[in-house]
Amino acid sequence: MGLIETTTFRLAAGANEQAFLRADRRVQTELIPNQPGFLRRTTARSDEGWLVLTLWASAEHAHAFGEATVGDPVQLEFESHLEPGSEVTRRYETLD
Repeated sequence: MGLIETTTFRLAAGANEQAFLRADRRVQTELIPNQPGFLRRTTARSDEGWLVLTLWASAEHAHAFGEATVGDPVQLEFESHLEPGSEVTRRYETLD
């Protein structure tokens, strides 16, 4: 079964949106596409904050990505733009 992962967050006070978007692009093009089980990732925003939606082949793949990127410079750069404590990740198993 596949997995849909949502991560919502706000940018930190004083964060530069363009710098954040560059960091997000690096995650999207350099870090995540090389991970086993990765299917698709997109970033969106609203008045309330930001959303990253990632599709994985399985929950195991999503978990492995989380473990593999702890301390990764590209991931740390992305996270440096987020408001501390605002990040919420949820995982949903697909039904098809």
